[in-house]
Amino acid sequence: MRILVTGGTGFVGSNIANALAREGHDVWVTGSMHERPLPGFEGKILYTGIMGIDWDRVGQIDAVLHQGAISDTRVHDRAEMLRANFETSKAVFEYAAGHGCKHIVYASSTAVYGVLPPLYKEDGPVAPVNVYGESKVLVDEYAKTFAQAHPDIAVVGLRYCNVYGPGEAYKGKTSTMIYQFAQQMLKGNPKLFEHGEQRRDYIYIKDVVRANMLALEAKTSGLFNCGSGTATTFNDIVVLLNQTLSLNRMSEYIPNPYSASEYQSYTQCDISQIQEKLGFTPSYDIASGIKDYFESGELVDKNR
Repeated sequence: MRILVTGGTGFVGSNIANALAREGHDVWVTGSMHERPLPGFEGKILYTGIMGIDWDRVGQIDAVLHQGAISDTRVHDRAEMLRANFETSKAVFEYAAGHGCKHIVYASSTAVYGVLPPLYKEDGPVAPVNVYGESKVLVDEYAKTFAQAHPDIAVVGLRYCNVYGPGEAYKGKTSTMIYQFAQQMLKGNPKLFEHGEQRRDYIYIKDVVRANMLALEAKTSGLFNCGSGTATTFNDIVVLLNQTLSLNRMSEYIPNPYSASEYQSYTQCDISQIQEKLGFTPSYDIASGIKDYFESGELVDKNR
């Protein structure tokens, strides 16, 4: 298959692109030189913004895995966020429809749920608290309308929870707290928001890649939560990292600078729909995911 992966030099996109290339697909990637390099990648990389793509050069495609977006929730420029996340999504979808594409899988986010109480359900309410979450709500709504207008194209949205694993290091302060705590613990005690009981539904990158592969095989359109279905506290993350890194760091607590109305202190997804409709169940729990992350050599340098 000829597959276009937007955001293919980003964290999730690069892992997907590499997996598709290993399977022998003809993979075309859009990306940025400021993100993750893809050494040994045998596909085609287009270092240009999505709106600047020479679509005629790409030609006919069988599938699109649309991962490209501004994912930094601290960006408050609404016009830029909607241009990058919403308008470009529409452009990609419309291009796909006109060039033979039969499968579109796109990245949504549990940011659409804001500070609503879990468990998050796909058919439940959304209440984004930032423009990033708002942009993803708009994409979800557009995707549903697009799918109805193009019944010959399977359009699958995956609402990612907190994705962690190899390839996120370049993200710096927007990387997961798993990665950030590990870096802090190499030097001293980690600093947690009081009192470390904030909970996150973390999903390992290898599971996210597999969810995308299953979504490519979907016969019908749908929108699915893509998480582990469990929530882990920051305190528990530190315990697991101490065990994994053979350390004995003590958590230091600092005030949370974010208000309760804007900070997701507890995220957890109902994943029954993705299990039932796509046959996806995570292979990694938080302990085995962190272990695999460490063994990859990308959580910390194992030779430190």
